[in-house]
This record gives sequence, structure tokens and C-alpha cells, in this order.
Amino acid sequence: MKIFPAIDIKDKKCVRLIKGDFDNKTEYEISPLDQASKYKDHGFKNLHIVDLDGALTGETVNLDIIQKIVSKFDLKIEIGGGVRTFESIQKYVGSGAEKVILGSAAIKDKDFLKEACSKFKNKIALGLDAKGGYLSVSGWKENLNQLTIDFLKEVNDFGVSRMIYTDINRDGTKASPNFEETEKIAEISNCPVVISGGVSSIDDIRKAKGLNNKNIEGIIVGKAIYDGDIELDELVKEIDA
Repeated sequence: MKIFPAIDIKDKKCVRLIKGDFDNKTEYEISPLDQASKYKDHGFKNLHIVDLDGALTGETVNLDIIQKIVSKFDLKIEIGGGVRTFESIQKYVGSGAEKVILGSAAIKDKDFLKEACSKFKNKIALGLDAKGGYLSVSGWKENLNQLTIDFLKEVNDFGVSRMIYTDINRDGTKASPNFEETEKIAEISNCPVVISGGVSSIDDIRKAKGLNNKNIEGIIVGKAIYDGDIELDELVKEIDA
């Protein structure tokens, strides 16, 4: 089980949103670079980063921070947030990111997703964010009348290398992930799936590891770390254990 500690960047700071709401955010004193250093020092190998400025603008706003993290700490980084062009993907791949997460742009334009997977083999992760099983896009402000599972079936053969499934109603709430829905996604998906949204305690990590589905690759942990509900010393012991 891979564990992806999370860093969400807004205005050069680490922040956490509740259910993706920019008006309901918590800012933390520590800088993204220092937070990444802390994860590295504790022995983590993977990192999940969201450029929230990028999500709002569609630009690679915090590319410099990503480059510094990759070059300094040699972490395997997946990065997302407003990636809407091949140029943005190339910038992140060029900076050393292991995976680039496509969300709204890929869901709205399946041809873009297909071509991205072809141009950047094994580099594209697909972020599927849902409310009540239905996809949401555009910073979770726009709810689509399409079931996540139906969309996945349409793009399953495109060559996506990782799927990140987030239950929006759980994200930032520490109400535990939606394991049941994630398992349904993992059963269908042609690529490994990462659990996202709502991790509240070390028990959620252990439950994820105990799921009887080899296609679940890992889990993202965010707010529970920042709020001190999960200690990094305790969390790192769960990697591949």
C-alpha cells in the first residue's frame, strides 16, 4: 500500500479545503517546501500535490515549488490542479513529476485524455471526483449528470496509468473515505486506483490495506496529518507493511 501525504498549495502556502470549498479553507504556517522536507525525513517516498492556484487559473502557477521539491527531495510526485493543456503536462513531466493528474479537462474532452495518455505514456493519472456517484468538475462547482462508473467504462482503454477516486462529500471532513464506492471503481478500472477523501485516523489506513482488492494501489492523507490526528511516525510504518 502506497501512502501519499498531501500538499495543497494556495498563495505559496499549505492549505486544506473542506469539500473543495475555497471559502472554507485552513491555512497552515509551514511552507510547501518545508512540509515536503518533513515527509522525506520521515521516510515517505510518494507525494500528492494539488496546485489550487492552478485549479483556479488553468496555469502552472506553482511550477517553481514543484521543481524545488523534486530536485531537493527525490520524492515520487503526482501533481494536479488545472492541468488543461499538453504544454502544462510537459512542464510537470519535465520538472520530474512521476504522474500528472488530469481532471476536469480530461472529463470534458475525452479526446484530450486519450491523446495525453498516448503522448505521455505511464505519466497520466485521472482524477475522478464524485458526489453521490456522479462526476463533478471545475473545482467541484459543476455537477455532471454522469455516473462515475459509466465514464470510467468509456475511457478504460485509453492508457491511464493511475486513477484517483475522491468522494467530494468526504474530502477534508475526516469522515473516513468511501471505501465501498472506491472498491466498485477498482473492480472495473484497468489501472491501479488510489483512495482519496476523508481519511480521519490510522484505522482508515489499516482498513484500506485490508480491502480484498489488489487493484487499490494506495491512499492519500491530508487534513488528518495537518491537524495532528495522524502522526507521521505512525503513518510511515503502514507503508508496504
